[in-house]
Order: sequence, then C-alpha cells, then structure tokens
Amino acid sequence: MSFADTVLAPWLLMVCAGLALCFIGLALAQRPWRLLITEPSLQHRWLGASLIVVLLWQLRAQAVDWLTLHLMLTSLMTLLFRAPLALLTNLLANLAMVSLGRVGWPLIGVNLIVTGVVPVLVTVGVWRLVDRRLPDNLMVFLFICGFFGSALATLSAGVVAIGLMAVGASDPQVMHQAMEYARFLPLLMPSEAFITGMLLSILMVYHPEWVATFNSHRYIDTK
Repeated sequence: MSFADTVLAPWLLMVCAGLALCFIGLALAQRPWRLLITEPSLQHRWLGASLIVVLLWQLRAQAVDWLTLHLMLTSLMTLLFRAPLALLTNLLANLAMVSLGRVGWPLIGVNLIVTGVVPVLVTVGVWRLVDRRLPDNLMVFLFICGFFGSALATLSAGVVAIGLMAVGASDPQVMHQAMEYARFLPLLMPSEAFITGMLLSILMVYHPEWVATFNSHRYIDTK
C-alpha cells in the first residue's frame, strides 16, 4: 500500500520526509557500498534484485487516484541484503515511480516510511527474535522470518498508512475510502508472505550464502 496522490496535510508530508531522510542517512552511515565494491557478485545480485523490485512495483491495483496496492518485497530484500541495502532499494523503487510520473515528488517521504522503513524495522525485529531467542532450526527461520515476518510487515505498513490518514487526511472522504481499502490487507499479506517465503526457501537450499541474515553453518552444518 502506498500513496499516489497528495491527500495528506503538508505538515505531515514534511514530518514524514524528515523521518525518511533520517533513516536513509542511518543506512548510508553503515557504508553499504563497501560490500558492493569488494564483492562484485553481491553487487550484481543487489542490482538485479532492485531492478526486479522496480518492475514488480509497476503491477498494482488502484481503485482511487490517491492509493495503490502492490507487492513491496521489502522484507525479502531485508533478509537477503540486510536493512541498509533494502532501504536503498526501496528508495530506488520510489524514485522510479516518481520519474515515471505515477507519484508526485512530495510523496517520496511518506511512501518511504510506509513501504520501506516500517517493513524493514518489523522484519529486522522478527529476525532478531529468531536469531536470539528461538531454537536454531531451519524451519523456524524460514516460517517465522520468511512467511510470518513478511506478513506482519505488510500488515504494519497498511496500519501505518491508515494511521497517517487518520492523523492528517485533508478530506474526510479519504479516511472512509482508506478503511474500505483496509479490507484488502488480508489479501496482500498472504501474497507477500508466499512470495517471500517461497523465494527464501529456494535460496536457502541452493544458495544459502546469498541470504545475508541466514547462517548456514548454524542452521544446517551443525545439525
């Protein structure tokens, strides 16, 4: 779920833009480009995955002019490349939407929060829980991080979007339409979870080294 037209108050758009800028700054502070430079294979995988995300974002459902439903794939990118590169991919996807004229420039900040920052934080939180608290089991990692984590991230993004409209919607009718759209969240959650879990399971079996958050020695070799 992301915004396609300006229906939020200007002050809220500015606040979201400031928060998004802070998180992008934190991501850049981790200097993720160092890994991309030193590992050409990682560079190719990340660029290829980012291009796929940008292309898949073009497949969207839109019944009203200001709100779109589409796959985010942010959880998958977070699990594969960790949070900094996942946020940069999300930034590229949002910039692509703006460049194609499908989204206005003022909406980059709020869309980064909804489709990028929130899913990344939720996914990282779920991964930390699995990494530190739960048994070292392949299925635990796959189902909780891949399926449950991505579904929870999608739900959280939708709830945050509706919350932002409740706080700063410029038209009362917008909030009513948003609540109607909220009914589609249960449809988005399984699709996001299925795609993330399916791709993650394939990569964990055939190329576990491609999943940055997955320790094959811990989950496979020691069993």
